Amino acid sequence: MSSPALPAALANRLRYRHLMLLHRLGELGNLHRAAEAISLAQPSASKMLRDLELAFGFPLFERSARGMDVTELGRHVVEFAGSALVDFERFVADLEAKRRGGFGQIVVGGIMGAAPDVVARAVADLKRKRPLLAVRILGETSDQLLDLLQRRELDLAVGRFSAPLQHNRFDFEPLANELLCAVVRKGHPLCRAKALQLADLVTWPWVLQLLSSPARQLMEDEFAQANLRTPENLVECGSIFAMLQLLRASDAVAVLPESVVRDSLDTGLLRRLPIPVGGKLSDFGVLTRKSEPLGPAALELVALMRVYAARMTKRNLASLKRTRKPRLSA
Repeated sequence: MSSPALPAALANRLRYRHLMLLHRLGELGNLHRAAEAISLAQPSASKMLRDLELAFGFPLFERSARGMDVTELGRHVVEFAGSALVDFERFVADLEAKRRGGFGQIVVGGIMGAAPDVVARAVADLKRKRPLLAVRILGETSDQLLDLLQRRELDLAVGRFSAPLQHNRFDFEPLANELLCAVVRKGHPLCRAKALQLADLVTWPWVLQLLSSPARQLMEDEFAQANLRTPENLVECGSIFAMLQLLRASDAVAVLPESVVRDSLDTGLLRRLPIPVGGKLSDFGVLTRKSEPLGPAALELVALMRVYAARMTKRNLASLKRTRKPRLSA
């Protein structure tokens, strides 16, 4: 039975193809391309959009010289359409896995600092307990993970808030912190230094995370506190694999989680520089959509991540005790 706030015309007319059109039109901003993407003739797509706007009772898109611009109210409808499509696709995939004798699926995202020691280890334990559970792991920056979580493409994420007011949409359970370190390739001229200040590094090439990531924002704060400009010779990169390759192939400096570069440090491919960084980085944790309880497999995964996060914290504290911490200055 329809809610009094929902017109009967809308409840009766909204179909899967309508959701596809709204999602593609919001994504592409062009009716012809959106119709083509869902294998629909443009006249049919135009009529479908008119019917939808009639059913909703307000314009969803504004026609302009650039194409189709979503209206303020239309943006909510487009976001709903995208979320509904993802939910349906996930439901179909989950149902198919169960039909074949599996136990559903879970999609988790993690920032690079949490992936090796927390997410990957917890997933490995979960798979030993639930071998037929399908698991997908996506590695992104916190801002990208929250976008995926909002679009319902993740069940949960391990990261940080990246912008104000995100606590209104997501719940956050702190887990641990990353131990960051400044690293360069083996044989780098900076490896001969006994002590370094941040000012000694800014004239070298740098590889930095994207500006939208909390770790990059922290580095910008440290540059500012040391009265230094952001290095001019830099590559911004969101891929940990590409960052490691750039470090090994150039004289670049990077600040990365110790868990990410540990193997490269142990094998001598990278060298840690004697300078403290990232002391004010906030804890990462489990991010979930508000008012949406997790399923049994996801809850079990979170419990396992708590165990490995505690071990990570203990290991980081031990590492900090072994590391001399000179005062950071310019």
